[in-house]
Amino acid sequence: MLPAGKSLRTLREKLGLTMRDIETSSARMAEKYRNEEFSIPPSRLSDIETKGVLPSIFRLYTLAVIYRRDLRELLAWYGVDMNNVASDLGLISPPRSHVSEALSGLSSVQMPVRMDPGFDQQRTANLGRMVEQWGLVPLAYLAQFAHSDFTYGYIGNEDLTMYPLLPPGSFIQVDESRNKVSEGGWRTEYERPIYFVETRVGYTCCWCSLAGEAIILQSHPLSPVAARVLRFPQEAEVIGQVVGVAIRLGEWRPLENLPTQKERSALN
Repeated sequence: MLPAGKSLRTLREKLGLTMRDIETSSARMAEKYRNEEFSIPPSRLSDIETKGVLPSIFRLYTLAVIYRRDLRELLAWYGVDMNNVASDLGLISPPRSHVSEALSGLSSVQMPVRMDPGFDQQRTANLGRMVEQWGLVPLAYLAQFAHSDFTYGYIGNEDLTMYPLLPPGSFIQVDESRNKVSEGGWRTEYERPIYFVETRVGYTCCWCSLAGEAIILQSHPLSPVAARVLRFPQEAEVIGQVVGVAIRLGEWRPLENLPTQKERSALN
């Protein structure tokens, strides 16, 4: 791949634009947004193209507009690949549970595009060895699988409400169409519906039951978090039912590192 500055210069020349053209166009951008940071003088553009000077986010946006290119493409030239967000999310662990929209802006995703002919969905297998070819697939092609009723959440690294069933750091898929609390009918804890609930102090995942005008947010029996009773729906809103989860296995924390009762109350 060409160095970022050289790539920008190639784009400009292909469009037949001079440095003065960029100065004029960027001045209009600065005038529209009333911010001179969008403006690109010829001397600065020359430094960006030939000396490896890093453009500000405002100037990079201006260049993306002028050159008719996706800003994410230009960011990737400078080493910021927005398609890496999914893999990078695991590097940071916010303490509180929350709705996650970090993946909503992805333009493409790497996924298997051809499987080994011997792949048998009925048998447990090493999926990595069954993939013959990986490919970068534009997310627009996956629109046929979209489901507007789904939202996604993250279990904060100090939210122990459903531990160990849903350990901290888990990513969850929530079906918003299933936002009515069901009572009974399950045989094991794995069948009992888990709900994603928004309260006045944040989000949490828990079992729920209704009692008159109250909702009981029930923790897993092995969790150190106590059950809570809140007014419903004034103090708690059931966003939906958890229907999918991605978790890390093999990670644990010594008991003394768990949050105190006061900290748990603030988080949950």
